Amino acid sequence: MRRAFGIAVLGGSLLMNGAHADDGVPVLDGDMATRFAGLALDCVHQEYPNKIAHVLDSDADVAPPRELTPAFYGCFDWHSSVHGHWLLARLSRLTPDAAFVPPARAALARSLTAANIEVEVAYLSATGRASFERPYGLAWLLQLAAELREWGEPGAELAVTLAPLEAAAAARIADWLPKLSYPIRIGEHAQTAFAMGLILDWARSAGNDPMTTLLLERSRAYYLGDRACPLDYEPSGQDFLSPCLAEADLIRRVLDADAFSAWLAGFLPGIPDDGDGDWVRPERVTDPTDGKLAHLDGLNLSRAWMLQGIAYGLPAGDARRPAILASAANHARAGLASVTGEHYEGGHWLGSFATYLVTRRGIDQGVEMSPGSEPLP
Repeated sequence: MRRAFGIAVLGGSLLMNGAHADDGVPVLDGDMATRFAGLALDCVHQEYPNKIAHVLDSDADVAPPRELTPAFYGCFDWHSSVHGHWLLARLSRLTPDAAFVPPARAALARSLTAANIEVEVAYLSATGRASFERPYGLAWLLQLAAELREWGEPGAELAVTLAPLEAAAAARIADWLPKLSYPIRIGEHAQTAFAMGLILDWARSAGNDPMTTLLLERSRAYYLGDRACPLDYEPSGQDFLSPCLAEADLIRRVLDADAFSAWLAGFLPGIPDDGDGDWVRPERVTDPTDGKLAHLDGLNLSRAWMLQGIAYGLPAGDARRPAILASAANHARAGLASVTGEHYEGGHWLGSFATYLVTRRGIDQGVEMSPGSEPLP
């Protein structure tokens, strides 16, 4: 049975339930929440600078970002805008008495209107856009939908408003994955393992059994036969995701603890059992004003939560857990130190990655394994 790790909110304070406080990875506090929310509030409605991935079918498609995608036009690009909105919803849900919550809720309400979502659906559905934000941005859109729904009454109306775009994004993924012959094993947006982990969490939260079944089947087909992932080849110079660790973080969502332990031994055989966290070390950004080079700051953050997820997917007494968690803590410290907002190249997106890490979103699902998540034979 999959373990569940919960979050409780009492009197505006975020409390983590489960073995989190002593795992070495920082837990969200009030200062962090205010700082990260400020980064998102500064950018979700900042239109420029802007990078659009936009297929033109005619002169009519030449328009500014606020007209093309009126809900998600800020934060430099569509996917960063989406997970900036996710950040505001998550932090508002977990720290409801914080001073930033009223402006955060106002920003969400400004973006997520029925008229805006209607335009977003039309944009996503237009000819020539089958691959738009697939899979990374679509995965974050589904995470936003899950966050709004799990928020309860404050997010209920927004969740209903977002639902047509949520359905369109899910349909796009459901149409694509059966046709994708091989996984995409890179360290940037197109990677399948990371996106499939986010989408699987959404599907389980939403009770979407067909999507859950599809993702479990595709995860097994793509990854269960993998052995000896070449972690020493990572990272590429502008990665913000680890191909090896993201795959392991997905598979711990698919298998029970004992089966995952056995699979991981073959997939990452070099994990030490002596507690040494230096078996995979944080990376250093040489120029934080270069948007691509700054990806490595995000890599430290995503490695931290993937390592943490891998550790919590193993049996409690597994001898590899101390070394995995030690490396997670090292990466978390390095990654969080970079979330300053000093440079927009990182400021428009690193807060979302930091929030995902310190709020334990990837291991705070509170769901049991879905049917079909049986151990390996």
